[in-house]
Amino acid sequence: MKIVFLGTGDIGLPALSALQESLEHELLAVYTQPDRPFGRKGDLKASEIKIFAESCSIPVHQPEKIRSIEVVQSLEDYAPDIIVVVAYGQILPKSVLDIPKIACINLHASLLPYHRGAAPIQASILAGDDRTGMTVMYVGEGLDDGDILLSVELDINDDETGGSLHKRLGQLGPEALLHSLELLASGSAPRIEQEHGSATHVTKINRSDGKIDWLRSAQHIDRLIRAYDPWPGTFTFFPDRSNIKIFPLVEIIEYEDSNPGKIIDIGSNDLMIACGKGALRISEIQPSGKRRMPVSAYLAGKELNVGDILGIED
Repeated sequence: MKIVFLGTGDIGLPALSALQESLEHELLAVYTQPDRPFGRKGDLKASEIKIFAESCSIPVHQPEKIRSIEVVQSLEDYAPDIIVVVAYGQILPKSVLDIPKIACINLHASLLPYHRGAAPIQASILAGDDRTGMTVMYVGEGLDDGDILLSVELDINDDETGGSLHKRLGQLGPEALLHSLELLASGSAPRIEQEHGSATHVTKINRSDGKIDWLRSAQHIDRLIRAYDPWPGTFTFFPDRSNIKIFPLVEIIEYEDSNPGKIIDIGSNDLMIACGKGALRISEIQPSGKRRMPVSAYLAGKELNVGDILGIED
């Protein structure tokens, strides 16, 4: 079949690579987001999808808006049988959905209808889910509410981070996509309506979402730290009001204290901090503008005391 690929996030790279290597399908073009400013200098950075496509001499398009008349016309000119979407970053209008001869399908990194929206991987960890997966669905005009073609499940490890789960889900992409294309080509692909009443929704994550609320339970904060690693990261404020990033893995401790955020123990290599329920022992931190370091290295140059309170911004 003739296929156009729409994607920006690097979770789609394994699926795109599988399409490129497939002998059964023709990859016509790739559409990805425009290069965006990155880092402190604001240099433009291309998506990994674009870099891969150009290395394979696949035509690349980077429209600001997929719904513009010129872009829709360019898609029509390719006359694709299938449009494949993986973490593209824009909602597709009906004018695009109507273009492919067979279907427009999307690979979504959760077991729909759970965690519809922009950050399903982090949401799965934060919710304490035991499993997640990659869902292939027919794209509709709503947000991740199209009929399901198939799902591939994956267990979530106890020490899972957003980064590790992102990688593992991406590796499911080729299997899920190629099987879906096989079913579509044979005319035997199912359409299973989602259980809309069970749907959950997640919004785009901002850096400010990583601020630790020590009033929450130690279990919740542990999941937050793991879910938001490596991006956007989690942080708190030390007694000198400095912004400190916290890294996994942390240890959950059974503890009762009426003052969440209080340092209750200072070891040679870690800090133990009271939470709304329980406590956390942290061992790796990163002060703003500094390198990542063990707590012991920080304590060598800064004074902390049992009883100090974390999380007070001003």
